[in-house]
Amino acid sequence: MDNAIPNGNVHPCVEVVEACGEWFVRVVEDGQELSQSFELESYALAFAEGLRLRLHLDNLVRL
Repeated sequence: MDNAIPNGNVHPCVEVVEACGEWFVRVVEDGQELSQSFELESYALAFAEGLRLRLHLDNLVRL
């Protein structure tokens, strides 16, 4: 994870968003964020669900 978030006190989360025909998954963990892009919605959702389970989150956010 390569982008630092100021204050580092951000709760872990997983977000999925579609933009310009591409799907993006953003994960915030340990005060850092990582974004991954996918061409197919199903791949993005599968990736996001895996992250959600790993981070023990109740849900993921679809924006």
